[in-house]
Amino acid sequence: MSKCVVIGVTGGIAVYKALDVISALRKKDIEVHVIMTESASKFVNPLTFQSISQNMVVTDMFAEPKAWEIQHISLAQKADLMLVAPCTANVLGKVANGIADDMLTTTIMATKAKVVFAPAMNTNMYENKIVQNNIQKLKSFGYEFIEPASGRLACGDIGKGKLADVNTIVERVLFELEDKEQDLKGKKVLISAGPTIAPIDPVRYITNRSTGKMGYAIAEEARDRGAEVTLVSGPTNLEPPKNVRIINIRTNEEMKKEIFENFADSDIVIKSAAVADYKPKEYSKEKIKKGEGDLNLCLTRDNDILKMLGESKTHQILVGFAAESNNVIENANKKLINKNLDFIVANDITASDTGFGSDDNKVIIISKDNKAMHLDKMSKKEVASNIFDMILGKR
Repeated sequence: MSKCVVIGVTGGIAVYKALDVISALRKKDIEVHVIMTESASKFVNPLTFQSISQNMVVTDMFAEPKAWEIQHISLAQKADLMLVAPCTANVLGKVANGIADDMLTTTIMATKAKVVFAPAMNTNMYENKIVQNNIQKLKSFGYEFIEPASGRLACGDIGKGKLADVNTIVERVLFELEDKEQDLKGKKVLISAGPTIAPIDPVRYITNRSTGKMGYAIAEEARDRGAEVTLVSGPTNLEPPKNVRIINIRTNEEMKKEIFENFADSDIVIKSAAVADYKPKEYSKEKIKKGEGDLNLCLTRDNDILKMLGESKTHQILVGFAAESNNVIENANKKLINKNLDFIVANDITASDTGFGSDDNKVIIISKDNKAMHLDKMSKKEVASNIFDMILGKR
């Protein structure tokens, strides 16, 4: 049966790009229904969207319906996915604050389908604290986003705010529409994510730039495929995945304790956390006062949790990560062997478009029997899907 996507089109110069998104989805035999705001119809005539989508376009909540049905409820129930592209700051603000005063916002409120926003606006608007607060609020409610691109905007400014590339949007929609096979049902998956900290004194600590995005995406993928998931997470600014058991930690020692308490019962263990390798040899219980000269810290090795897991595993499939800045494959293979892993996921942290904090990644997944899968730039959710496919022998 064909999938159904309801696309909300809001007022902005990027409206015309939504036509390419719809055209690409129709070529995949996906049913598309379009809701346009009044502002959007000022940029592109609704008849154009009607011709491409091959369905009537809804613009007015109070227009006489073409069939005897309440349209916002009908479309809300019909949708397998709702995509709002381009999405203005205005619509983000309305939905974030429960305002439903037109067909689009009313349908978003009424649907139980996943809703994905693809914002497009001026850089200063996108970076405005109110807009960013609305985005974080919506994410906390389970709404998802396709990050805007950076470049020259229609207004002449240069910065972040351009509608994401059409191919990026289409790939995300297709990914979200995939029927997730419950191929991990009955399995227990243990995942670590984010950074750890190594305290220096009550105020200062050593840490790294890990955001936890990759580990959280892996946890969501495992959950969607039917696994019972435990996520041991260092400090992040991410919303915890729903229906996943979360254990929050801060230090290497805390990470080690929680991982080993859950290790024996786990079937698959994926260590994507960036765990601190070193810690201060001596911790000062009082704040170290600033002196006239330099401050010298003596660092000592901390627990190598991944190596300890490799030495302790019995039936578990153990997956590690290698964040490298040079000789990526060579260094990853050494880590795979030295730590007795079943798989390792290697990535180049110097890449400008897939480095720390990015929603995308470009990796090489290597197995202990020397099979390698090279993945070009894709979302971290898609990377997570490929990791499990390789673990389960589907790749």
